[in-house]
Amino acid sequence: MIKSKRIIIKLISSSGSNHYYTTTKNKNNNKISIKKYDPIIRKHIIYNEFKK
Repeated sequence: MIKSKRIIIKLISSSGSNHYYTTTKNKNNNKISIKKYDPIIRKHIIYNEFKK
């Protein structure tokens, strides 16, 4: 069987709301922080990686 080089991660809102996105990333990459839309606050804020 071939092992996948990608892992599932959770991107958690840095504003304190309970909103999150799930995505995959390469195991060899560093931590991810992306600016995305938070529908609870209705603004674009930074989402940080959290391992699922």
